[in-house]
Amino acid sequence: MSERGAGPFSGTGEGGGRGLLQPARETDRGFAGGTGVSRRALIAGLGAAALLYRPGKAFAESPPADAPAPPEKPFVIDLAARGRRTGTAGGTIRTLIAKARDVRYLSVYGYTRLVGYNAALQLRPDLLERIDVEGGVFTFTLRQGHRWSDGHPFTSEDFRYYWEDVANEKALSPEGPPVFFLVDGKLPKVEFLDPVTIRFSWDRPNPMFLPALAAPRDPLIYRPAHYLKTVHARYLGKEAADAKAKALKLRGWAALHNRLDDNYELNNPDCPTLQGWVPRTRSPATRFRFERNRSYHRVDTAGTQLPYVDAIVMDVASQGLLVAKTNAGEADLMFRGLSMPDIPSLKEGEKAHGYRTNLWPVARGSEIALYPNLTTRDPGWRALNRDVRYRQALSLAIDRRTLNNTLLFGLGTEGNDTIVADSPLYTPELRTLHAGYDPAGAARLLDAIGLTGRDDSGIRLMPDGRAMEVVVDSDGEAEMVLDALLLITEFWREVGIRLVTKPQERTNLHRRSIGGMTVLVAAQGLDLAVPTAIMPPTELSPAQPEHYAWPLWSANVESRGKSGEACDVPEVQHLLDLDREWRHTDDAERQAAIWREMLMNHAQNTWVIGTVAGALQPVVAADRLANLPGRALYAWDPTALIGVQRLDEVFWDKGADTRAEVR
Repeated sequence: MSERGAGPFSGTGEGGGRGLLQPARETDRGFAGGTGVSRRALIAGLGAAALLYRPGKAFAESPPADAPAPPEKPFVIDLAARGRRTGTAGGTIRTLIAKARDVRYLSVYGYTRLVGYNAALQLRPDLLERIDVEGGVFTFTLRQGHRWSDGHPFTSEDFRYYWEDVANEKALSPEGPPVFFLVDGKLPKVEFLDPVTIRFSWDRPNPMFLPALAAPRDPLIYRPAHYLKTVHARYLGKEAADAKAKALKLRGWAALHNRLDDNYELNNPDCPTLQGWVPRTRSPATRFRFERNRSYHRVDTAGTQLPYVDAIVMDVASQGLLVAKTNAGEADLMFRGLSMPDIPSLKEGEKAHGYRTNLWPVARGSEIALYPNLTTRDPGWRALNRDVRYRQALSLAIDRRTLNNTLLFGLGTEGNDTIVADSPLYTPELRTLHAGYDPAGAARLLDAIGLTGRDDSGIRLMPDGRAMEVVVDSDGEAEMVLDALLLITEFWREVGIRLVTKPQERTNLHRRSIGGMTVLVAAQGLDLAVPTAIMPPTELSPAQPEHYAWPLWSANVESRGKSGEACDVPEVQHLLDLDREWRHTDDAERQAAIWREMLMNHAQNTWVIGTVAGALQPVVAADRLANLPGRALYAWDPTALIGVQRLDEVFWDKGADTRAEVR
């Protein structure tokens, strides 16, 4: 934040919580002070070794009946103020996953964060009681009496352990702390002022910091120190720690630590968590059960602790059966694994099985986007891809109306790969500039470049005499992308360009891209398509790792010049300069202006060719599940799929679900 907006914002309740754009009115508390905590105190005995991973057990023990209550100062949720109802506790939600590892997505759409976005995409404290921001100084205040799911206090020691014993421990973090901790290449000064106060200090503002903490995948800048110290070489001694690892047939203590450190994957029921639901099932399994965390920090205005729902059960089913099982009423809440073509089938089962199919707009820049690789190793294609006339010709040659009718039932939005209208940064020309259907105009641009020669089949010839046969690498897992390419093949043939589709496994596609072997990539478009000014515009420049339009420039930026190639196109370099300027300011007005300039740069230069956006995501919910909106934006970033809609506030209306089969 700039000095004009600097100040505290509080998370004691929704009425008093303030975001980066709305500093808190309560100013009676400044930076907390106090004596520092002891440094790396020795463990009192090794009895905690019982917390180790025990692969022979199918279920972990349930918490004791007298498990801790919420913190002394919980996050009080005023549901009525947001048009929601105060609920009742109890019941189980069933859902389906395509593979066992997908249990990790509960940590995404459960969305428990130090600081996170609300449904209006305003940044607010969540686990934290309070954040004070002044320039480059961020002071976090924890909630008094807040505990991990196993009842152990959640304190600044958990942050110290992460910073000193994980992020800056080479055996666990070879690359060091995450990049959002770096400002001008420098790490912050981190202080642990007392058990509930942590301070991060940089010499200049770090606008990347809080949005990173609100990301769909939580960076988890704290760890359950009391649990993980039992296997850390610094506390146990390397020899003893390695011995524990070898007893479990692991190579060393770091591998054991990584296995137990499980707040994202949710595969280790022994690992304490702050999430709303605690894992109770060990892999391998085909049914995973999560139970309500009775140390959770959120309560409603009636004093009922959230989450309302007692348990979540995830059943593993093959990808091909997810729609059929949902249609048959075998899930109470389902969205991941469903897509727009599934809507008719899902609608058929609503009445018989007592569920509703909500249709949430997908906030993505384009369902299918084409990325000309400006850093491809092929010199002929590199020259063409860098010519704005060529990129605009490819865009004008696409009949987006046909794509819309075929792929999105005519309900989509045609145009460029850009942000959606729900964003406060949106203007209509971002979507429409150079994005109409004009094959004659496309042909004129190709002629102007000098691509006038043709072979016997009518395909244009490149300056080096090769036929213009564009190989389009694509993600073979994205069915809609492959369907779109079949149509685009016909559109481009009309202007003398042959398209050849080359589906790839996703990992191989990335490998080919960063190796400079791709000429053009077809994939989904802009992920962060509903931004506010305080969200990083990284995806719009080579500051984004592995960007398909300029992978070698991205590699150069990410490696700080050690690999890849330095950007040599002025218009793209300007994007990098603007991204750097955004990182150096916390003035929201200037950040918004930077976003708009970068977005217009994209629209004018057609770095990425968008087609059609506005797919609808089916979100299937049992009729009696209350407090789930009928319509909301659906995206990975920033909404964490359904995360910002707060699954912990959903409840079973008129009594809890007590079906024995999920008990």
